[in-house]
Amino acid sequence: MRIEILDSTLRDGAQSQNISFSVKDKLNMTRALDDFGVSFIEAGNPASNPKDAEFFDAALGMELQNSKLVPFGSTCRKNTNACDDSGIAALLYCGTEYVSIFGKSWDMHVEKILETSLEENIRMIADTVGYLVSNGKKVLFDAEHFFDGYKNNPDYAIATIKAAADAGAHTVILCDTNGGAFPELVSQGTAAARKSLPDEVTVGIHCHNDCGLAVANSMAAVEAGAGHIQGTFVGIGERCGNANLSTLIGNLQLKAGHSLVPEDSIKKLTEMAYFTAETCNIKLPAFLPYVGSGAFSHKGGMHADGVIKVRESFEHVNPELVGNRRSFVLSELAGRHSLIEKISRFGISVEKNSDDTKRVMDKLKEYERQGYVFEAAHASFELMVLRELQRFTPFFKICDYKIIESQTEGVNALANAMVKVKVGERFEITADEGMGPVNAIDKALRKALEVFYPVLSRMHLVDYKVRVIDAGASTAAITRVLIESSDGKKTWTTVGASEDIISASMTALVDSIEYMLYKNNVYNYMK
Repeated sequence: MRIEILDSTLRDGAQSQNISFSVKDKLNMTRALDDFGVSFIEAGNPASNPKDAEFFDAALGMELQNSKLVPFGSTCRKNTNACDDSGIAALLYCGTEYVSIFGKSWDMHVEKILETSLEENIRMIADTVGYLVSNGKKVLFDAEHFFDGYKNNPDYAIATIKAAADAGAHTVILCDTNGGAFPELVSQGTAAARKSLPDEVTVGIHCHNDCGLAVANSMAAVEAGAGHIQGTFVGIGERCGNANLSTLIGNLQLKAGHSLVPEDSIKKLTEMAYFTAETCNIKLPAFLPYVGSGAFSHKGGMHADGVIKVRESFEHVNPELVGNRRSFVLSELAGRHSLIEKISRFGISVEKNSDDTKRVMDKLKEYERQGYVFEAAHASFELMVLRELQRFTPFFKICDYKIIESQTEGVNALANAMVKVKVGERFEITADEGMGPVNAIDKALRKALEVFYPVLSRMHLVDYKVRVIDAGASTAAITRVLIESSDGKKTWTTVGASEDIISASMTALVDSIEYMLYKNNVYNYMK
């Protein structure tokens, strides 16, 4: 069955907390979604947002290959004709083939929110849809709060969507606007809607995730006859978000046999999810189905051993089908199979029962008892393996460092750091200042080492995370520090752990510098 997708990342997704798109973001996202092959891109409300109006002006010249741009608005105001409504005029001005409008399907909303009669609401729906159709538009009608309305007054909820269909709506979308419906209600409501509308009118579904059921509800609607689904690509949206399209596409196309996007696009599912997260300026949650970095990660030794022998034993689909990859998480729970697989990626071959493998495994467990984790700190793990197998020579030695941090009348001043390093037989002493002790020692250390290794001028700290382990130990608690670094082309993460946050930070910082020098094949003066 062919199912249309309407991506609302740029409209409903923009209502998510702490997410805002520039016009350039919207244009870039539109190109990416069109290349991926979604049917519709709902890109904003030109009547209520000047930025959205600017976007549609800029988008008029875009030549989309697969997608239709859709502006979003509402039915005309009560006791007003659609032809006199400025919001409707703004939709027509966009010059798109399709427009999307929402109207009320819950009698409570009509009477208590719109403060009008049930009959007037029906008139508003019919007048708006009819006027837009008479002006050459294909109308997607969002039946807002349809399932709440269907539960409370099913006859009236059905009457609202029949009014839209009779006026010429191309698609009628049933909305679980509060996100509170269960799949059984969605299935019943969708089946009733499908039965009440002409076959040529497509029934769609739009779900919010307030009960964690947006994907399940969308799938229930499809099974009940919906041929159009709406959502956002990584599940962002108002409150708890919208139905996650990256999950729905995987479920419906790979596992339920429906056609949503071109076959080649499925392999770009993970790439599209990461692009969306980057555009939203958020980190893609590792646990997202299909596309998250942890979607095909295996930590338990038995799981890792099983998936190496038979992929299907612990993976419901092949990660390569969605452009993702399998990973083995290194921890005290890891088995030797996963450890060997991970080490092999460094170009090192070790045997399962060798002394080398046992030594690395024992070291890994020892580090984790001290508070280290290597799940995200792959650079530190690689260095740990190289050191334990005696395949790594340090590039420098820190002989001494001092940090001075002061505070005047509650205002933090710049921190000052001094560091003495030894490279080969030479010493270098350097000082610098920064916003806080870690920034200060980072700048001082790299300044000292750049005398010997100029390539370090390209390196900078991208992110710094601190987590206190066993907070009940008060000031004696272990502090874990993760540092993400970059040379402008690649990024890598290192870890340190100690009762002293500065010591933990120094361990992660030193690993970060050592890793860059090692990966860049820099000449080692310490050899």
